[in-house]
Amino acid sequence: MKTKPIILTVLMLAALAFAAATWWPTPAEVQARTVDDDYSQVKEEHPEEEKRDQVGDEHAGEEEDAHAEDVVRLSAADLKEFGIELDTAAVGVLDQYVDLPGEIVLNTDRLAHVVPRVSGLVRKVDKAVGDQVSSGERLAVLESRELAEAKAAYLGAVEREKLARINFEREELLWQKKVTSEQEYLDARQAGSEARIARISAEQQLHALGCSEQELAALPGKSDLAYTHYTLSAPFAGTIIEKHITLGENVTPEAEVFTIADLSSVWVDINVYQKDLALIRKGQSVMIEIGHGIPAASGKIAWVGPLVGEVTRTAKARVILANPDGVLRPGLFVTAKVAVSSTAAGIVIPKSALQSFEGRNVVFVQDEDGFEPRPVETGRENTTQVEILSGLRAGQSYVSQGAFTLKAQLSKGAFGDGHNH
Repeated sequence: MKTKPIILTVLMLAALAFAAATWWPTPAEVQARTVDDDYSQVKEEHPEEEKRDQVGDEHAGEEEDAHAEDVVRLSAADLKEFGIELDTAAVGVLDQYVDLPGEIVLNTDRLAHVVPRVSGLVRKVDKAVGDQVSSGERLAVLESRELAEAKAAYLGAVEREKLARINFEREELLWQKKVTSEQEYLDARQAGSEARIARISAEQQLHALGCSEQELAALPGKSDLAYTHYTLSAPFAGTIIEKHITLGENVTPEAEVFTIADLSSVWVDINVYQKDLALIRKGQSVMIEIGHGIPAASGKIAWVGPLVGEVTRTAKARVILANPDGVLRPGLFVTAKVAVSSTAAGIVIPKSALQSFEGRNVVFVQDEDGFEPRPVETGRENTTQVEILSGLRAGQSYVSQGAFTLKAQLSKGAFGDGHNH
């Protein structure tokens, strides 16, 4: 009978323990409730603190959004349309420059004064100033009595050589059969040699007048009228820059009827002052600044003149520049920046790549998201380049030309139809 009260007591103690475990909080719950109670009390006593916290959260979100928006996404077509050029960051040198005046002039090694080789009357003019011509293209046609006489003399010499050869072969056969004397045989051989010499002389005269082997071969089959036609042709591909020929006039071999220039390359003649002569030498790098919306060009000094002008007291130095687009026009005055010394530096970029954005110097760097303005620290600089101490690593792709356009569009918050996201 005593066992039953003991069992009841044990059950009651177990129930009390379960209730205590369910109701009584753990130490972590006590700490969390305490923090919540304290925060609730602060909110009740200082409602402005809660408002400030909310504003701070909003600003943090705005900063994240702003960082995400500081990226410009462009397609290859956009880059070309806006003139944006890319380059790869690399360690380089800073050059020190001397500024000298200069002028773009014709490359006289690729200049031709076209003159007729015979006198004649102008029957056709095919080209005008500014026309592009290819090598061998027809420029004009003359009617020349002198050329006609030379062609007639050549054709006559050809026929006389044929007859002399036939006569020699006949005399040789007769002499071998002892029908004719040796003297007759020798006379026939001499006549054949003289005819061949006359034909060669007439042929060389036509070559001197500009006739090719193909034209000579086709000459017997042409009409008599074609004998008088003399064709003026372009000696090489280029541009006609002068024309002194009109329909119906009589021209002579002394007349420069066309001037053709190959403008795919030009010279820049630089005036070197006496004080700078010791600094200028062949092979130095030169930056040619033209202005007026024409991009700058770069080259090397190919030649330094040995003389100093009596009037200008300057010497000449020359740079040869490629001109595939024809924008470097002879006659333009330029400023030549000659690199006279170099200093080793870190990352070197053109100044056109450096922009001021939100009060900081930035360079637009290309990554997988687009073009992002990266803050950079600058060091030494010259007239065209600047050294980057931090913010840009070697091998990174950056905008070297057209960065101002990115900056302007980024400031407006939109690029074209939504290129900036």
